[in-house]
Parts: sequence; C-alpha cells; structure tokens
Amino acid sequence: MILITGANGQLGHDFQKLFDNLKLEYIATDVKELDITDIEKIRTFVKDKNIDLIINCAAYNNVDKAEDEPELCRKLNTYAPRDLALIANEIGAEYITYSTDFVFDGEKKESYTEEDEPKPLSVYGQSKYDGEKEVFKVKADSFIVRTSWVFGIANNNFNKQVMNWSSTKNELSIVDDQISSPTYSKDLAFYTWELIKTKKYGLYHFSNDGEASKYDQAKYVLEKIKWAGKLNRAKTADFPLKAKRAKYTKLNSEKLEKVINKKIPSWQSGIDRFLEELNRRK
Repeated sequence: MILITGANGQLGHDFQKLFDNLKLEYIATDVKELDITDIEKIRTFVKDKNIDLIINCAAYNNVDKAEDEPELCRKLNTYAPRDLALIANEIGAEYITYSTDFVFDGEKKESYTEEDEPKPLSVYGQSKYDGEKEVFKVKADSFIVRTSWVFGIANNNFNKQVMNWSSTKNELSIVDDQISSPTYSKDLAFYTWELIKTKKYGLYHFSNDGEASKYDQAKYVLEKIKWAGKLNRAKTADFPLKAKRAKYTKLNSEKLEKVINKKIPSWQSGIDRFLEELNRRK
C-alpha cells in the first residue's frame, strides 16, 4: 500500500492519476486526513495499513510568506519530512520526498548538479535544504528529488496566473532575470515513479529539459492561447518581494535520466500537454 501526503496539491493529484492508471492501491491524504507535523498522529494513522511506500508531496510553498512564518515553514519543510522518514523506518517502508531549486543561490553559470553546494537565499530555501539533511540523517536509503517551477492541473501555478492576468489585461510585465526550468507535475510523478522502482536511493534533480526565464515561459503560454496583448520584460527588482530570488537555478537531471534510462521531455512539451489537459477539463 502506498501513502501519499499532500495529495490535493499538483504532484499529489498526478500521483493519484498515475496510480489509478496502473491499478495500484494507495491512500491519499492531505492536512484534513493527516497532520504530518504531528509524529504521533502519523504513527497512529499508518498502524495496520501495510504501507510499504510513503510519498511526501506536502510542503509549505509560499516563498514570501515564509519570511514572516519561519517556524510554520520549518515545521512542514524540515521536521515533517524527517518524521515521515522516521516512520518509514519504523514500518519498513520506502520513502521519497521533494525539495527545490531554491536551495541554490543562482550564482552558477551552468545547470546545477547534485554535487553543487546549496546556498539558500530565503527562509523557504533554507527550510527545504535543512529537510534534505534531516531526512538523510535518519534514513539514508531515501529518495529526495529537487525540482523547479512546478505546474499542473491541480491548484494554482505560474501558468494559470499568467492566463488569469491575460483574461483581464491588455498589457503584462514579466521578469526576465529569473531563469530555471518549468516542470510539469505529470512528468515529475511519472519519472520519479520510474526512479522509485530502481531502488537506487539518494539525491536527484528533476526538471523538464531546457531552460527559460519567467518571461520566456509566459510568452510561450500566451502565444499558445493566442493572447493579443502586449508582453513587457521586467526585472525582479521592479517587484516588492519579501524573499530574495536567485538569478539562475536550472537543475541538471542527467543523473536521474541515466538511472531510469529515459529522456525527460522539454518544458515546452510539458506546457503543451498541460494546456491540452486544461482544455479537456472545460
């Protein structure tokens, strides 16, 4: 039996769809069903359920709000992943959790590998990096996958925001000095499931292939939906953001590709399929 935490989020939603297609049994939980910040509640919940894999998709993701709520952020991003790893040990289950490109300071000029030293710029980034360390400390045979700029059919994301803005505005300004890779949550679920099956534990990077600025991503989406407005380039400094943003955090996914022997699709392909999925829902 598979336990999914954070099941109402983008990645949790896509794991459920994947497992439904594969006819695999799972228990999908979000905060209403299971408070992962309380280890005793987790312990009680997993009792007698024969769980052999825990997939932690839950996280505190509000990067700017985290600057004002550091303790809550750490509870969800540092201590809860560690506690889930401890429980996985207790019940003999495999364990995977997710981290972020925000662990890097963005000063590198080429894509970040798993060997590069993290230097987070924000409370959010630090909380995720501390979570990685805590997990490996208590359960060395875990999977941790760092990802970036995730978008999917469930919940809000940058693609959906851009589309919402475009429905009411004729002119948009999007930053061109933050560069990484947009990642389709459907691909993230599928390819990390392929990784889990290898049992080759450790730290991995996963983002869709290629790189883009937020401006490039918005431009691609707006052209696809045939928006007739004007798109302007902006800079991060033009917006009053509480958390510092890195300039360049493209993740290098070659290690994961080699282990599963599969090529990861481009971010453009991810957006194409995301828009198709949205249209099918209408």
